[in-house]
Amino acid sequence: MSAIYDCTVPSELLAGMRLARAAISRGELVVIPTDTVYGLAADAFDPRAVQRLLTAKGRTRQSPPPVLIADVRTLEALAESLSEPARALVAAFWPGGLTIVVTARSSLMWDLGETRGTVALRQPSDPLTLELLAETGPLAVSSANLTGQPAAESAEAAFGMLGDSVSVYLESGHPETAPDAPALPSTIVDATDPEHVSIIRIGAVSVDEIRRVVGDALIEPAA
Repeated sequence: MSAIYDCTVPSELLAGMRLARAAISRGELVVIPTDTVYGLAADAFDPRAVQRLLTAKGRTRQSPPPVLIADVRTLEALAESLSEPARALVAAFWPGGLTIVVTARSSLMWDLGETRGTVALRQPSDPLTLELLAETGPLAVSSANLTGQPAAESAEAAFGMLGDSVSVYLESGHPETAPDAPALPSTIVDATDPEHVSIIRIGAVSVDEIRRVVGDALIEPAA
């Protein structure tokens, strides 16, 4: 039976983190808080765990999950190369609400779905999630909801959609946003081009913020 652990309570934090690490090592799913919305997490290097994630959300292999990482060193290890605009965006917005799509190293032994040789990477700023990532390594993480439903802004909301398909739910409270303002997902930027970046999805980081960092390297989204 799945359980929700309130990580604002020290005893539940210790138990929840221990059980979350153990669940991930067994190829099971965990719901975690991030600095954007709550995420559904699996070991990025366990193909069966990634498939469980996709199945739980009701997604196909044509919608591969992003990967959360603990630091920029891991980005360097997973990306085949990084353009100067990509490095500038990482320096400006990591840790934080920006996901960067890069060409993945061909030597990586993983299967995230139909990625066409790319991977979407993000370093979150949530301290609990960063601690977990430091211990587990990269995690495939998608928003903790059924496809077509609103992204979960609490572990309880995620449980209402995902139920016992998830082994452990970690609750740390809603990310700090303005009253009554919904938490935004991350902004996704395609940085596979060596000279330009383009925006795939607008979220926590605005177009203006990205433009201020990369200038003419930004391919503006269609109006």
